[in-house]
Amino acid sequence: MTTDTECLTLTQNLRRRGATVLAVFALVWAFAAGSGIAVMPVAVAVGVVGAVLTGVVVVLAHRGAAGPARRTVRLPEKWNRGVGLVNALEVVAVFAVIAVANATGHAELIPPGICLVVGLHFFPLARLFDQWQYTWTAVLLTAVAVVGTAVAVAGATAETVRVVVGAGAAVVLWLSAFHVAVRG
Repeated sequence: MTTDTECLTLTQNLRRRGATVLAVFALVWAFAAGSGIAVMPVAVAVGVVGAVLTGVVVVLAHRGAAGPARRTVRLPEKWNRGVGLVNALEVVAVFAVIAVANATGHAELIPPGICLVVGLHFFPLARLFDQWQYTWTAVLLTAVAVVGTAVAVAGATAETVRVVVGAGAAVVLWLSAFHVAVRG
């Protein structure tokens, strides 16, 4: 049996960890977007702004800017096993996307394919972590993937697809990270 203090501590730790992970992956997507920008000063600026935003989220999450948790999470039984399974399936699916896109000669579909996998993996995580905002993270990342696929199918360059998907995914993940860090 856990005490209220233990539940509040777990809630705070999950919130901090979640905000940090979201922010770091937002930075990875920002770097992906920057890699598609031919103008070097702009590409570097994207990386710098991304690093600053990520740093701000991490500081907010770890210094407790939101104060005490407004609610304790209600985790399902064996939630950590479920999280491990969802994340393992995500990794396998990402490698499958890369393999299939490369094998079929459509490497430009890798960013939207990965974004779709990442977006879909947030649906079960919303329940497993008891974080309703992960549902809108899932919906928005899936929408970014659809837009990226449409841009690729319309004939845009692989660089343009990386900018569209990378920037869109980064913004969605930073918004979610800020929300988790500040609101819980």
